[in-house]
Amino acid sequence: MMKFILAIALTAGTGIAAAQAQDLKGDAAAGEKVFNKCKACHAVGEGAKNRVGPELNELFGRQPGSLEDFKYSKAMVEFGEDKVWDEEHLTTYLAAPRKVVKGTKMAFAGLKKEEDIDNVIAYLATFDSEGAKTGE
Repeated sequence: MMKFILAIALTAGTGIAAAQAQDLKGDAAAGEKVFNKCKACHAVGEGAKNRVGPELNELFGRQPGSLEDFKYSKAMVEFGEDKVWDEEHLTTYLAAPRKVVKGTKMAFAGLKKEEDIDNVIAYLATFDSEGAKTGE
């Protein structure tokens, strides 16, 4: 029953997340440049595939640790049990991934500038599940 309730919440959360993505304070064009730091491990856009890290299409509203074809750390799966990626969770995580999720596989230390975090979140929010840009 709990999984059913979570599935409903996540489905509803996707619509809410899309609306939230439109209200972000960052600049998506600037975020594309910041995302260059992430490309060694992550992909986004049409044809994006998992690499060292999961692909990041339609990240907003997605439950952390939930892509079926990516092997997450146990810590990330547990972190994501009652969450979806939204601006608040992404902001905190991108600033200090290993502090937020102790045991994450993500080796990147985090983005130090709040502006860079805001911008990369705005950039990631522009991609739908197929990697098409939904607008900026």
